[in-house]
Amino acid sequence: MSDFKQLLANLLKARFPYLYIATYEEERVVSTIRQVASDPGLIRTPRTVLTWALTTGICGDDQKPRQDTKAPLRALEFIEKFDEPAVFVVKDFHVYFGQQGRPADFEVIRKIRDLVPVLKQSARPKNVVLISPSLILPGDLQKDVTILDFDLPGFTEIQSVLQEMIAANRPTGRVSLNLSPEDTERLAKAALGLTLQEAENAFARAIVSDGQLSINDLDVILEEKRQIIQKTEILEFVKSDVGLADVGGLGNLKRWLRKRDKSWLDSARRYNLPPPKGLLITGVPGCGKSLTAKAISVAWQLPLLRLDVGKIFSGIVGSSEENMRRAIKTAEAIAPSVLWIDEIEKGFTGTSSSGDSGTSGRVFGTFLTWLQEKTRPVFVVATSNNIQYLPPELLRKGRFDEIFFVDLPTLKERVDIFRLHLARRLTDPAVTGDFSTSDETLSDLAKLTEGFVGAEIEQVVVTGLFEAFSEDRSVTTNDFRKAIANTVPLSVTQGEQIRTLREWASVRAVAATPSEDRAEYAEPSAGPPGDVTASRGGRMVDI
Repeated sequence: MSDFKQLLANLLKARFPYLYIATYEEERVVSTIRQVASDPGLIRTPRTVLTWALTTGICGDDQKPRQDTKAPLRALEFIEKFDEPAVFVVKDFHVYFGQQGRPADFEVIRKIRDLVPVLKQSARPKNVVLISPSLILPGDLQKDVTILDFDLPGFTEIQSVLQEMIAANRPTGRVSLNLSPEDTERLAKAALGLTLQEAENAFARAIVSDGQLSINDLDVILEEKRQIIQKTEILEFVKSDVGLADVGGLGNLKRWLRKRDKSWLDSARRYNLPPPKGLLITGVPGCGKSLTAKAISVAWQLPLLRLDVGKIFSGIVGSSEENMRRAIKTAEAIAPSVLWIDEIEKGFTGTSSSGDSGTSGRVFGTFLTWLQEKTRPVFVVATSNNIQYLPPELLRKGRFDEIFFVDLPTLKERVDIFRLHLARRLTDPAVTGDFSTSDETLSDLAKLTEGFVGAEIEQVVVTGLFEAFSEDRSVTTNDFRKAIANTVPLSVTQGEQIRTLREWASVRAVAATPSEDRAEYAEPSAGPPGDVTASRGGRMVDI
């Protein structure tokens, strides 16, 4: 039995006059109320459930209107005189409470208050349940109305819908069903955060799109979730096709992520494992932090949400805190998911200042508390270029599972980065010509780009191809060599900042690059002017 059913039964038995449930799922909540009102194990006196809507008036199970009760005052008068045990489900009464510039109907509000003693003292138990898609409650009614949270359907309910659809389509033979028990679980969990109707629509869309239902249809379900995110202006649904294989190097970080894949599934319960909280990835700009965040969602087949902290702080007093709560609630509603906060230091720097009357501190406090106590599988990936500016309370254990430091790519990592970008762009034989992406060629290019970040290596490839394009010929190694010679890397222009960042990370973060790939930097070596490659940052820990 769900906690909601027990709570609802207790409130009905305690003669709470008015209950308010904000939900779009009218059918599901009415069905739940009917189950509770008719279950002698939950409620001593079974009660008739009648529903009211402006279009029909008050109706019973037969859907036939009871008298002329379309007008709200007539409906309240009917409730007042009704002499049987009953639960009245009133739909969309919030339109009389005032919203979007429309004045409240004070006569209706007064009648609602007049009914409070009647409902409490009636010889036959009666309760009123208000249902609407949004919570709008005038101050006059706040002491008389009890608000109930009606959560979105859980895993069991969605899995039941999925299994019913599988059972209904299997006999037809027109639909190919290729699902293992784990695949079924992943599809059902991917639909968490959707209403039952939305989940059913997503499964139906997946079936009709290609005549089959398989684990490959996860993208269809995630597309339905994107509709939820589009309705908020704070979170952005990011669609990515970049996997961990498309990220060069960072073997330590990749291993850590692979070990935690599927940890939100039931198979992890045998080990009593909690869902991972998240990662804080810091390091040199342009070394793949944001790319890694996108790759995690693809590797784990989870929706990726980007939180723009700047949009949290709006100009209306009090709305910033509500914006943060709404962003958290939305991320949890579609969990399991990945929540990406890019350059987190820009949003939470200076939270202790009083220049904004403490708004930043309160928003930051809400976020910290959620990071520490969240139970929903929302994996937070925060990236930072200047982690030393972050408040220390964000960095302590318990907020994130681990802090990884991404340094300038090593020789082996630069080879991998060149290989990835060249393979992605050299797809036309006429452009490739005699150019060979052999190990020798890649190694030579990698040696020439010591001190380059991944973004600079990508730009070297692009610039080299522009050289060939401008002369309408095949690309050559010299095109890339020329691009390298004309590039001043970040390790030169920001050498001092990188050294400071490495000093911070050397005792506070784990190196994203495994120790075997970092061996080349064990001894000082010649490098670009202002060389920062000799002393590598991050604890030498292999995960």
